[in-house]
Amino acid sequence: MFNRKSEPASPTNESMRPAIIPEQSSRTPAPSQASGLLSRGVSIKGSVKFLNQLLIDAEVEGTINSPGALTIGEHGRIRGEIRAKSVQVKGTVNGNIFATERCELQAGCTLRGDIKAPRLVVDEHATFLGSADVGA
Repeated sequence: MFNRKSEPASPTNESMRPAIIPEQSSRTPAPSQASGLLSRGVSIKGSVKFLNQLLIDAEVEGTINSPGALTIGEHGRIRGEIRAKSVQVKGTVNGNIFATERCELQAGCTLRGDIKAPRLVVDEHATFLGSADVGA
C-alpha cells in the first residue's frame, strides 16, 4: 500500500505549472520572427517561394520569388531569376535580380546577370558582370 500525503496548493506550485492559453494556438508568428534556411548540400530544381526571410546556402536552379528578404550564403549557387523585396548576395548568382527595395553584393560574391533595384550596394571585392538599373 502506498501512503500519499496531500499537500496544500501553494502559489509557488501553481507558478511552476505551464500556463495553457487557448488563444496562443490560433495566433500566427510575427513576420519579423519567421525565417527559413536551405542549407549546404541541398539542391533544388524548380521555383522557390517564401513570405518573409530566407537564407539559401544551397544550389537552386529555377526562379526565386518573394515579397520578403533573401540572402544567398557563401556556399549558395543560384541559376535563375530572383525577385524579392531585398536581396543580399554572398555566393554565386547566374541570373537577373529584381529587388523592390535593395540589392547588396558583398565581398567574394559573383553575379552574372542584370540588376533592377531602387538601391544598390556593391562591395569593391564583389564580381559583377552585367548591367544595373538603379532608381525609382
